[in-house]
Amino acid sequence: MRITGAVLERSGASAPFAQSRPFTVGALELDPPGPGELLVRIEAAGICHSDLSVVDGNRVRPTPMLLGHEASGIVEQVGDGVDDLPIGTRVVMTFLPRCGACAGCRTDGRLPCEVGSAANGAGTLVGGGIRLHRVSTATGSPAATAGEPVHHHLGVSGFATHAVVSRISVVPVDAGVPAEIAALLGCAVLTGGGAVINAGCPAPGDRVIVVGLGGVGMAALLVAVALGHEVVGVDAVDSKLATARELGASVALSPADAAEAGLTAPVVIEAAGSARAFETAFALTAPGGTTVTVGLPAPDARARISPLTLTAEARTVIGSYLGSAVPARDIPRYVELWRAGRLPLERLVSSRIRLDEIDAAMDRLAGGGELRQLITFDDPS
Repeated sequence: MRITGAVLERSGASAPFAQSRPFTVGALELDPPGPGELLVRIEAAGICHSDLSVVDGNRVRPTPMLLGHEASGIVEQVGDGVDDLPIGTRVVMTFLPRCGACAGCRTDGRLPCEVGSAANGAGTLVGGGIRLHRVSTATGSPAATAGEPVHHHLGVSGFATHAVVSRISVVPVDAGVPAEIAALLGCAVLTGGGAVINAGCPAPGDRVIVVGLGGVGMAALLVAVALGHEVVGVDAVDSKLATARELGASVALSPADAAEAGLTAPVVIEAAGSARAFETAFALTAPGGTTVTVGLPAPDARARISPLTLTAEARTVIGSYLGSAVPARDIPRYVELWRAGRLPLERLVSSRIRLDEIDAAMDRLAGGGELRQLITFDDPS
């Protein structure tokens, strides 16, 4: 079938992206779903730093690639072997498929799925296939030819009107969960919320500090507030500190002010994806406490911490990928918190854009002023 999508032609483009224009938005050919796969009409897709890291070259992925890993949509067709998702089901698309059988899957979310990780790195679906192809040379790339494969991004490729994905890349939700909320559940909430409930595991009444208040960090803040914790937000952007206070943070400070105030917490979440933010989070962690890092800094970034502090203060540092989540287990929990009015995920949406505004949206994300920009698609019905 013919679809419209935003293809990243090359990684490592220079900013501003609105001028270098690394994306081409246009027609693509999408093959039907194979065994164990399904066709989803995309309703909403979030723009995340993990997308930006492919655009700016901090994450090496094969190109051309149709980006987008946080999305929701409606099942329109299923392949052989998919018998538990009726046509018309709304699904959350998750960027780390879980086969359920490998050594990683047997860690209850602590380690990524080996099968899913291999497919993600190769830019394919879990079965090894590629369902996306060029339509013609009119895509903006001189090397493009009709039929040329276009790689999948983390098994989702949500910056498009439709996607073919593996069954193990989606979690169904009921129709009462709006498309925008469902999209946020697939990355921002799984990652930020999971950093709290799966990795940090604060005890009742514990203070939680969140360093880095983008979409993932603000989701961590919302989940911690929903669970009754006192939450401190830390960020260098004043507007994000104001939003954090509105969303329930008892205190929201710049990194320098937090250090000067002498604040610490048993659980500190680092969600900024920079070495400096990691150092800040470690410094704000109380003796005996846990520093959870979910940000993805540049591969050559290096942080300095004191090994003596780790030993003398019995500290723990945990890396948490996708919030150490098992999506099929965790997403229903977040849905119930949202449904009960305790998790106002709507507040994470900072703006809504069209697909053809993707280059400028990456510039805004890099500038630090956005929480979640959502690409929304018209319902053809």
